Amino acid sequence: MGSELVEIMTIKQVAHYLKLDTTTIYRLAQTKRIPAAKVGGVWRFRKDLIDGWLKSQAEENQISPLEVNKLIEKEN
Repeated sequence: MGSELVEIMTIKQVAHYLKLDTTTIYRLAQTKRIPAAKVGGVWRFRKDLIDGWLKSQAEENQISPLEVNKLIEKEN
């Protein structure tokens, strides 16, 4: 196992990152439609998994991978 740090995000951070309302992120997490884990009773999200999820959503909705990468890079 490497010593890479994994960026962990809150609901508010994910909502800002994806430009969605916090209520939407909460509902997606509750229904297991976005990768998330409850830690100490609060939702946490791994940024790398959110990026992968976003790419898979784009593929399902036929958004070009190049456009998704541009969105991800713009936020970093």
